[in-house]
Amino acid sequence: MKVRNALLLLMVLPSFALGGPDPRIQKFNDWKFGMFLCWGVCSVAGVDCSWPLMRPNPKRNPPITEAVYAGYPGQFNPTKFNPDAVVQLAKDAGQRYIVFTTKHHDGFCMFDSMYTDYKITKTPYGKDLTKELADACHRANMPLGFYYSPADMHYPDYRDTSKLVSTNYHGEPWRPDWPIFLNYLDLQVSELLTHYGPVAVMWFDAVAPLEEFDGRRYLRLIHQLQPDTLVNNRLGVGGDFDTPEQHLPKGVPTNSIAGDNTRVINNSIAGVAPKAEDFRPWETCMTTNGNWFYNLNDHNFKSAKQLIQTLADVASKGGNFLLALGPAADGTIQPEFVERLHAMGAWLKINGDSIYGTTYGPLQNLSFGRSTRNGKTIYLHVFDWPADGELQMEGVTGTIASVRVLAGGQRLTYHKESGKLVINTPAHAPDADDSVLAVETR
Repeated sequence: MKVRNALLLLMVLPSFALGGPDPRIQKFNDWKFGMFLCWGVCSVAGVDCSWPLMRPNPKRNPPITEAVYAGYPGQFNPTKFNPDAVVQLAKDAGQRYIVFTTKHHDGFCMFDSMYTDYKITKTPYGKDLTKELADACHRANMPLGFYYSPADMHYPDYRDTSKLVSTNYHGEPWRPDWPIFLNYLDLQVSELLTHYGPVAVMWFDAVAPLEEFDGRRYLRLIHQLQPDTLVNNRLGVGGDFDTPEQHLPKGVPTNSIAGDNTRVINNSIAGVAPKAEDFRPWETCMTTNGNWFYNLNDHNFKSAKQLIQTLADVASKGGNFLLALGPAADGTIQPEFVERLHAMGAWLKINGDSIYGTTYGPLQNLSFGRSTRNGKTIYLHVFDWPADGELQMEGVTGTIASVRVLAGGQRLTYHKESGKLVINTPAHAPDADDSVLAVETR
């Protein structure tokens, strides 16, 4: 029996799990920048998805009756949605992967699930948006991941739907219906992994107590159906990478303690880069304004400069930056999103070598900016350009072969002084948002 169980385990594990580095993680780490496409029937009202029902708040989540919310699918008709244009926007922005919300906590499916009528194909639109996006991604060779919430306010086996969502949105796993609900999740996850081609990431987002979902069950299912699919850490079973939300870790995350749910382990000493084998892969998701989903009244947009510097900050700690974008109910993208993404793409066309394929920088305590590294090249991301014409830093070891401005290749002079590397800089910053210097070492 033990031998049989061991063989069954080997059958559901990816081939790399038997030893050696994980090429999936390496590919994920190299992407660095992705689009979080947050969309659902809530865009009809222009509110954040699910939360106005789950946790009503006059300021943050304006109260909406469940009857009104239930009527949104009948008004959802995104005829102006152009999946190829969305994928092209991601490419123009320099984003290397997309994660799409196939089902949020409200239970509405943006894919054509066989197991519910609360779905996109039962709206006036009538077509499978997930398939349209998946096909566009595959045509453009853009990796696609699926956000999927195990919570489901609409499904009666998840909670007693005769009660207000706000009273039991965490689910009711003590009821005898709970195993039926877990089977429902099995069926829908299977649909996502068999109907839409290769899935780069399964991005879970639970609100119920994590242990009640039996996360290992879904890991086994995913490894059986698509062994190359990565899984995030929000099912209480560790996962392949951690997912801080709306913030960055203070240090480079390490594996010394396994992450759970949204927690990232900041176990590295401030200013000290950890060993490669101790690094814990991670990805931060952030909003471009104050909402994950479409909200026309939210004008609190982060500037392109802030987003570029955040990307550099994330990369300097070895992480990925998943930036949220919420299409309107008709499928269009607000010009404010487009403008910022194009600005990031323009910066990345010139400075992309300092982001893609890099790992956390060896200098984690820079006062003027951040650092990343690729092989023997250290990239200095200078946010605050020195007024005195000298950039000084400690901790650069080994022999310096050259220093150049990444944009244009201008060579800069440098010298060592009292253990510090001193770089002589031009009078004006090469880039108003993030000037990158490439330090080649031997």
